[in-house]
Amino acid sequence: MSAMPEVLTSIEPGRNKLGVFEDLRHVQEQIGFVPIREIERIATRRNVGVKDVHTVASFYPHFRLKPPIRVDVRVCDDMSCHLNGSRQLKKSLELQYANATDLVQVRDISCVGRCDHAPVVSINEHYKEHCNFRDVVAMVDKEILAPREYGHSPAPRSPEERGLAIQCDPYATEEEHYGIFRKLLAEKNFDETLGKLKTGELRGMGGAGFPAHIKWEGARKSPGKEKFVVCNADESEPGTIKDRFILQYLPHMVFEGMMVCGAIVGAQRGYLYIRHEYELQTEVLEEELKHIYSLGLLGKNILGTGFDFDLEVFVSPGGYICGEETALMEAIQGNRSEPRNKPPRTVNSGVWGKPTALNNVETFCHAITILGKGGDWYHNAGLPGSPGIKFVGVTGHVKHPGVFEVPMGTSYRDLVYKYAGGPPDGHEVIGFAPSGPSSGYLPASMLDIEMNWDKLKALNSMVGSGAVVVVADHGCMLDMALNSTAFYRNESCGKCSPCRIGTQKLVDLLEGWTNGHVGAGDKDMLRDLSNVLRTASLCGLGQISPAPIQSVIKHFPEIVRQHLEDGYCSANICFPNGSPQRQRSAQ
Repeated sequence: MSAMPEVLTSIEPGRNKLGVFEDLRHVQEQIGFVPIREIERIATRRNVGVKDVHTVASFYPHFRLKPPIRVDVRVCDDMSCHLNGSRQLKKSLELQYANATDLVQVRDISCVGRCDHAPVVSINEHYKEHCNFRDVVAMVDKEILAPREYGHSPAPRSPEERGLAIQCDPYATEEEHYGIFRKLLAEKNFDETLGKLKTGELRGMGGAGFPAHIKWEGARKSPGKEKFVVCNADESEPGTIKDRFILQYLPHMVFEGMMVCGAIVGAQRGYLYIRHEYELQTEVLEEELKHIYSLGLLGKNILGTGFDFDLEVFVSPGGYICGEETALMEAIQGNRSEPRNKPPRTVNSGVWGKPTALNNVETFCHAITILGKGGDWYHNAGLPGSPGIKFVGVTGHVKHPGVFEVPMGTSYRDLVYKYAGGPPDGHEVIGFAPSGPSSGYLPASMLDIEMNWDKLKALNSMVGSGAVVVVADHGCMLDMALNSTAFYRNESCGKCSPCRIGTQKLVDLLEGWTNGHVGAGDKDMLRDLSNVLRTASLCGLGQISPAPIQSVIKHFPEIVRQHLEDGYCSANICFPNGSPQRQRSAQ
């Protein structure tokens, strides 16, 4: 193993753990896992306690504290993969290697952001898309004999290479890139720039839809000499794939949005926080970042203006909870990604307690759209009553899953049928999630609803990040509610007991319903659990976790009744071994 310097002397006090993930990754890449002796060595090097390093290494699923098994096979079974046969694939693989458990481990993995290529399997942390049993077995068998190095095929670097025309990019040529940032530094018209973003009605595209200019202005007015800009590229919710697309094809717009934000708020450093599964996108970003520095647009005294701003790509150590903004900032600081209490707001106390402007990938991208093409253009790009344009991922039971750039106000029927080709031949759509599990499920009768922030909110749903997941009639809505709830259970950080215990209780309840075990007090328990999760959970993960089952109960009552009263699943997915002998337990 290559040597690391034993003592770090240049770290600012209180920031000793900045870079600890790189230390842990270095060890794991060299010897396959992170033994306690290396944790002790890292702690000594950083002048922190061993427990401070161990508590981080043990928290994130990316790090292994024990020697790995020869072949680690992980099957994604979240939403889109689940709808495309991953559960059956996993069962077949378990049977295949039932007598080789000393060599092969088959287990689940949470969504890896390749929902348009479902089902997806990870083999020793290398991802295979559009999986089938035969191909996976062939790869596993080769891995048993001799572990191999897998790379990824070069992907198209521009939308044009893929035959796509992107409307939102204001630049006609690569030479024009970063012209908006150059002009802003030259003119220093910060108030006017914020006004343009307000006119364009730019919202947070990570899910909340909060006006972006308010965040930027809040961070700008917050007192303090040190400030930060953070781009949240940790899209880890099932069905959410549009940021992956933007990062790969429009990295210049994302970085320039961060640079413009940095100049407006007076920040000195920006972090683009990306999930570790996005290796290709990370390479694209690192290459673009080198290019920006070569142009003299980052660093000290940029273009002689006295403005200092540095950017870096921060690779996440893993975990859905990292997408929560305060948990994400804890990770940047080298801590466990556990959410903070609010207030204070991020714009006042973010990274290391300093004012921080934090937005999603698409938000920074569309800031450049508005500043380059004008607020009126962006506003009018949407259909009447729905200003703006949006990248949307459509996956699940559709012929042509993928990411599409569409006007706000587009109907979900058009997204499913016009853009994604509709359901497989011979099937009909019965339901859809407008934005992954967080939005809950809506029935096919609502496909004509427009993708509009206020209209979805009125339905107790959300536009969210634009992760549309489609369920056809060979899927079961109650099974999908269980699948979504299990995702939240698996990804709970465990910091607060309402979420840690409540999500498990929800899963237990729904597993009972899909296996023919219905208790007399189940509905009351579901109501009480949902209320506790919504009101007492520390962050959005626990608060939103009842949404899938509550939406199914509301919009698919006949399907729920069939399961609970008739012991019947029209999709033949629930109730193993056919019609159940339901066991009703009096409470």
